[in-house]
Amino acid sequence: MATTFQLVNQPAEAPIDRQSSMPERPTPIPERIAALRTIPSFTDLTDSDLEWIATHVEERRTESGALIFREGEPAHHMNLILEGEIQVRRRHSGPMALFIGRAGQITGKLPYSRMKTYGGDGYTTGRCWALDLHEDLFPEMLRVIPAMGQISVSILLDRVREVTRMEQQAEKLAALGKLAANLAHELNNPASAAQRSAASIFSELRDYGDRKYTLGALALKAETAASLQDWMVEARNAMASYQPDSALPASPMDAVDREATILAWLEKHNVPDAWNVAPAIAESATPLRNLEDFTDRFSDDIVAAAITTYSSALRVERMAQTIVTSTVRIFDLISAIKAYSYMDQAPIQAVDLSQSLEVTLSMFGSRLAGIALETDFDPDLPAVHAYGSELNQVFTALIENALDAMPEGGLLRLSTRRSGAFALIEVWDTGAGVPADLQTRIFEPFFTTKAVGSGLGLGLDIAQRIVSRHSGFLTVASQPGQTCFQIRLPLDQAQAY
Repeated sequence: MATTFQLVNQPAEAPIDRQSSMPERPTPIPERIAALRTIPSFTDLTDSDLEWIATHVEERRTESGALIFREGEPAHHMNLILEGEIQVRRRHSGPMALFIGRAGQITGKLPYSRMKTYGGDGYTTGRCWALDLHEDLFPEMLRVIPAMGQISVSILLDRVREVTRMEQQAEKLAALGKLAANLAHELNNPASAAQRSAASIFSELRDYGDRKYTLGALALKAETAASLQDWMVEARNAMASYQPDSALPASPMDAVDREATILAWLEKHNVPDAWNVAPAIAESATPLRNLEDFTDRFSDDIVAAAITTYSSALRVERMAQTIVTSTVRIFDLISAIKAYSYMDQAPIQAVDLSQSLEVTLSMFGSRLAGIALETDFDPDLPAVHAYGSELNQVFTALIENALDAMPEGGLLRLSTRRSGAFALIEVWDTGAGVPADLQTRIFEPFFTTKAVGSGLGLGLDIAQRIVSRHSGFLTVASQPGQTCFQIRLPLDQAQAY
């Protein structure tokens, strides 16, 4: 009948000994009654009510850091905390405290509660004094103190609201963490490319300057210099107007063959460091016929100096282009983040649903490897007046679930179209599907089909509540290999908020 305790430094497998937490000299009943009066919920109880409680409880006192109960252990007592604080933490939900019981609170199992086991490990912070009432005494307590029924129900309602709020906050933090991880991956690629190119461009510019000096030292005749300049212009024009199937290789093996051909041509004409010159020309769109034309115009000494200068110029331009492309990608991602969160905008906007889906997809770029993506967006679909950031949260939850359902890859299909007076958004995936007997439960709070620790079961619940807030509907149809979530939002919602 008694709850049990264990100090933190004891072995986790050892049985928790409650006897060690009982005071050698029990506190006198009058002092217990005085302490019970400090509990706000007991303000309206009479002296006889408090005396009954004081005489039927078991007293316990513990030092700081004591393990009060373990997650999963049976719960049998109502706990009245008179001094100190108890923190309850879940083992598989990270360091966030699930519940904090402070002096003056009533915790543990209560009358009318369906609680059977403790939801986490309970630890004391500082010295703790509490009184425990066993559940076997609940019927008698309710008969002797009828007001305890209303007190218990009020505490239970507050507990449900608080736990739900904390779980929803944890779900939001988890979603934010995943979003941040995706963005970090997306931003890392262009940032790393820009950093590498910026670090290399300085040495390449010095090398390019040296090669230009070497070419200038040849003191070319005006006619030869003009011919060389003409060839450069012709090569640039050819690169600007190249056809992919004629200038650049179509496959990795073709690329290797192209580089080998250029390397052989450079070695034939005694170009120094041909192995370093060939890759830059091979990666460019310079047609091979232009190289052959080059040797027809100039002697080998000019070829060596001019080609190495040309190759160095190509590398510098390629690095500069990489920096530009990378910074543009970073700017696009930042713009997508602002559009996704509707930063610096009013809460309600005219939302382009197709654009919102595209912006949300950009947040999952790192997870789309191996996923075939199809989009079918109606360009004539009118915008809907809605809380834009909340709708993006819905799209995020549905797309994330779809990707989680296809760990080995598959097809993700997004579509928008008009359906009567509603805008219809569909999110399809080719995952394993949701069993028929669970399809009616997936929108329940805290229900999840994912492995333990992989989700709190609030994503779809939050999504459904957001859609309902917009006077819409969220439904699912699923079978093995095909799952479709449908969102219907009324198009005429200007007065709905």
